[in-house]
Amino acid sequence: MDRSRVLVERIRAVLEAAGGAVSLARYMEMALYEPGLGYYERTPRIVGRGGDFATSVSVGSLFGELMAYWIEHEISASEGLSDGPLEIVEAGAHDGQWAEDILEALMRGAGRGCDRLSYRIVEPSATRQAWQRERLARFGDRVAWSEAMPDRVRGVILSNELLDAFPVERWRWSAAQRRWVEQGVCWKDGRFDWIALPTSAPAEWNLPDELESVLPEGFVRERSPAAVAWWARAAAALQDGCLITFDYGLEAEEFLTPGRSAGTLRAYHRHRVSDDLLSSPGEVDLTAHVDFSAVAEAARQEGLTPWYRERQSRFLMRILEATQRSPGGFQDWSTPRVRAFQTLTHPEHFGRSFRVLAQGRGASPWSRA
Repeated sequence: MDRSRVLVERIRAVLEAAGGAVSLARYMEMALYEPGLGYYERTPRIVGRGGDFATSVSVGSLFGELMAYWIEHEISASEGLSDGPLEIVEAGAHDGQWAEDILEALMRGAGRGCDRLSYRIVEPSATRQAWQRERLARFGDRVAWSEAMPDRVRGVILSNELLDAFPVERWRWSAAQRRWVEQGVCWKDGRFDWIALPTSAPAEWNLPDELESVLPEGFVRERSPAAVAWWARAAAALQDGCLITFDYGLEAEEFLTPGRSAGTLRAYHRHRVSDDLLSSPGEVDLTAHVDFSAVAEAARQEGLTPWYRERQSRFLMRILEATQRSPGGFQDWSTPRVRAFQTLTHPEHFGRSFRVLAQGRGASPWSRA
């Protein structure tokens, strides 16, 4: 029996044990992360031109080089981090490419305090950890691994397209009942299908009467308690420094617009997007837009203050401008590097859809400049 069929049968067994239906979040957890079978467990070659989707990391090493410069010149100058050990913690590292790019750039600046830096990858998957260890072996004990976030981090916690990969709940608006109905997953007529679940909608989704009266039947909205909980744990672990992520997402009010009536969850395969979300589990990527309002609020409750909440293009442009003010502090801009920067920042590529959320202990050094 092939791996895809094994995963289908395993999900069906979970459905049966649960009485015939589970939440979409539980289905996604297995479809994406089931050990040895889930989509992110298959192969490291799902990213890039030959894979299913592209990321800022797959554009080339420039993204990592810009982040290394930012870490060296901003994080190192943050309140409480001007001396002593400084840790870079990455979650969602996939095959370790971003870590390699960042570390290589930092090694080139070894004379500027690089010796006090260490790199930790938070990776619960033994499969992905093996990919990462193979790629990063030459960095020796400068790189460490753990299955969970450390209790205390002094430095920067970073991720790229991590939050959008957390499982989500799916809710459908019932105009007749004037309430949100959670859509679970069942097995029907030889395939996975949607089924209504008897769960209560989150209280924060209560809508004004005037909006309830016009919200169309079947309007879909997703919610990811797992992503919010992860961000809150990371915020709690951060003792000094910054928590930062790059991802595509929206503010809370942007989800309730006519163009989002089908929700934001999509399936990706060979760079093509599909709304057929429940076919081919383990063979397609499932991803939904991040609710940056909910995520940011979780870190605010842990005492973090705003640093950046903006388009990726603006954030990277700020780093570019900083490199120009310090001659010799960054590699020369060859034609391929200029093209890579355009891909990272142009509105038709990653510049518009990708956003940066950064929160920290105290104010950002650059925001005080």
